[in-house]
Amino acid sequence: MSASRPISLATRSLCKSFDKPAVDNLDLTIYGGEFYCLLGPNGAGKTTTLRMVAGLLRPDAGSIAIDGIDALSHPEDAKQITAWLSDEPMIYDKLTPYEYLEFVAGLWRIDTKTAEARARELIAWLGLEGQAHDRCEGFSKGTRQKVALAGALVHDPKLIILDEPLTGLDAGSARQVKNVLRERVTAGGTVIMTTHILEVAERMADRIGVIANGRLIAEGTLDELRIKTGASGTSLEDTFLALVANEHAQMVAAE
Repeated sequence: MSASRPISLATRSLCKSFDKPAVDNLDLTIYGGEFYCLLGPNGAGKTTTLRMVAGLLRPDAGSIAIDGIDALSHPEDAKQITAWLSDEPMIYDKLTPYEYLEFVAGLWRIDTKTAEARARELIAWLGLEGQAHDRCEGFSKGTRQKVALAGALVHDPKLIILDEPLTGLDAGSARQVKNVLRERVTAGGTVIMTTHILEVAERMADRIGVIANGRLIAEGTLDELRIKTGASGTSLEDTFLALVANEHAQMVAAE
């Protein structure tokens, strides 16, 4: 990835501890128009990292810059260009998708005409036309996730932060979500996503970061990660497991 491309997200020496360090001096640099997957075993610090970037959790130390904006000093400005979507979609059951999108657009102070146009576009984009005027309370998880994604995109964010967005989705819903995300990246947006579905990361990611124990242990394209393990042609799953195993072995040896 060329250093001449604009930087969408930069974290420097990012730290967060609970009973023990969850994120440990994490440096990330993600570029505009990049699809970046953050992978790691359970408890590696992925969700904690994304929640800090999204402004939902205050770091103990370090810095976060989103499109050049200091997200800790100017959180409202950073959130104006950021979208957050967790693995558990949070929408209002008594609203229809159209009503929900109008409500979210109002929170962002988007004018009515623009909000209506974006709502129509997002509902069509995500294949929600058939449920556009039904209350969300009866929707499947996949449909709820698509409505939540539409809500996250209604203010046209530059950075989209996704924590396991495909968990529990059927194949059709997952494909629609992936297509929308890829189109956003093609249009110049940036996506950072965690996933346990390594085949998705293998197909979609421009670059992959692997974290363990809150630290970035490897980063690059799949081919670059393969070089680190000394095994060309392996799947991302095999490469990922080898990187994590190597990190664990080094930690044990250091103790």
